[in-house]
Amino acid sequence: MHFQRLRLSGFKSFVEPTEFRIEPGLTGVVGPNGCGKSNLLEALRWVMGASSAKAMRAGGMDDVIFAGSGARPSRNHAEVQLTIDNSDRTAPAQFAAEPVLEVVRRIDRGQGSTYRVNGRELRARDVQLLFADASTGANSPALVRQGQISELIAAKPQNRRMILEEAGGVSGLHSRRHEAELRLRGAETNMTRLDDVLGELESALGRLKREARQAEKYKRLAAEIRALQAGVLFARWKDAAQALERIETEAAAAARAVEDTAGAAAAAQAAAVQAESGIGPLREEAQVAGAVLHRLAIENDRLEREVEQAAATVERLAGEIARLDADRGRETQTLEDAKAALARLAAELDEVEAQVAAAPERQPELEAGWRAADAARTAAEGEVEALAARLSAEEAGRRAVETRLGEARGRLARTQRALDTAKADRAQVSGAPDPRAEEAKTRFDAALAALREARARLEAAEAAHAAASAAEIAARDAARKAEDQLGRMKTEARGLAQLTAPAAKTAYPPALDQVAPEPGYEAALAAALGDDLNAALDPKAPSYWAGRDAAPPAWPDGARPLAPLIRAPAELAARLAFTALADRK
Repeated sequence: MHFQRLRLSGFKSFVEPTEFRIEPGLTGVVGPNGCGKSNLLEALRWVMGASSAKAMRAGGMDDVIFAGSGARPSRNHAEVQLTIDNSDRTAPAQFAAEPVLEVVRRIDRGQGSTYRVNGRELRARDVQLLFADASTGANSPALVRQGQISELIAAKPQNRRMILEEAGGVSGLHSRRHEAELRLRGAETNMTRLDDVLGELESALGRLKREARQAEKYKRLAAEIRALQAGVLFARWKDAAQALERIETEAAAAARAVEDTAGAAAAAQAAAVQAESGIGPLREEAQVAGAVLHRLAIENDRLEREVEQAAATVERLAGEIARLDADRGRETQTLEDAKAALARLAAELDEVEAQVAAAPERQPELEAGWRAADAARTAAEGEVEALAARLSAEEAGRRAVETRLGEARGRLARTQRALDTAKADRAQVSGAPDPRAEEAKTRFDAALAALREARARLEAAEAAHAAASAAEIAARDAARKAEDQLGRMKTEARGLAQLTAPAAKTAYPPALDQVAPEPGYEAALAAALGDDLNAALDPKAPSYWAGRDAAPPAWPDGARPLAPLIRAPAELAARLAFTALADRK
């Protein structure tokens, strides 16, 4: 490789474009210290791909740009062009057709360097390989700088090896080998990372399979829950429809009662008008008595109106008491029906439990019995809720009746006191008895008798309410017990279903195929192991039982080991050895 000329522009002290020709033979540069002789060598190394700013005697690569002087401003870029003779076509294949190679390196302040060879932009690595193939380069020992001779004499073997490789013309191959080794190490690193990623993906796949099984189980349970909720909502809807019909009937009866009350009020008003028209002659006769007699007449009219109101109140209370009696009879009949339904439900539960204990293989019949028991329990709960609602309504009505009876008692007491006062005043004014006072007394006595009768009926209604409350508590207790029995029966039925359900055909049979509990311990086995029995015994399976040696613990009194009651492979021995049955307290 023959260098023809070196052109510098803005590189260190060469601010103006300067061309240094290298003719055949020996070319030398002579000058005093500091004139820039070393800058020519550094420019040559720089254009050949030097990347160390320290080798350029600079703190940073931007320091190779002319920094300015007292008379010249600084430059923002530097460029070095090296012209190479390639007439013997010894350049690499991509440049072999070119008789002359022009290698240009340009640096812009703050933007880095760019390389061009014959106008084509290349990487720094490509330029370094170009010179390495020619057994030279930026770090070539052929470029001797100040103090390098002594460094070569004391160099390490690996540095001397570089001199021999360059002399033998294999430095380019060595560079390519180093680059290939770096690529191989990167590929090995990627393969190691790929193995890690594959392991993570396998773990994630196993986790996703478990989650898929759990999701399938959740979907099955959700479907059962939706079916049960649909049955409960249908029962509640039927109860609400019946309650709506009953309320509409009661509303119609209340409307008719309001119409009757309005008619009675109009008749009472007409009677009051007639009574007021008959007071005129009496007032004329009472003029002798003066102001006292006039006051007595007014008080007498007021007492008559209060007596009429008390009588109307007593009649209304009597009607309410009759309605309470009818409600009590209806609630009693409902309570008897609920008791009968609970008794029937208990009998059906006992029969289903007996069937479960006697024949675990009768899965369809057990499921049918469970559904029937569940429907009966739902109906019983609906009846208990309806009974509680009716009892609450009856309690509210009873309290309202008590309030109205208290008000009626107060009005009657005030009326009685006012009537006694009026009788005394009239006796003082005239000794003759007043026919209207006698009539008022008669009506008051009748109202008082009706009040006593209403009070007696109210006490009877309170006793019936207390009995109905006691019956409701008993019905709720029976329903709760039936629900507990139904829950236990569901658990046992699900355990039997898991034990007796046909397993899906897979390449790895589950451990459940080789497990056989003694009769009566199926539910205990399902509670202790559950879905873990679906794991295989083959170590090649995704999930399998490996087993281990372990001494069984010392169980306290009341706990029996489960292992002697289950016939199972040796892989399950440790799990069964640490499982026991405890007596139910």
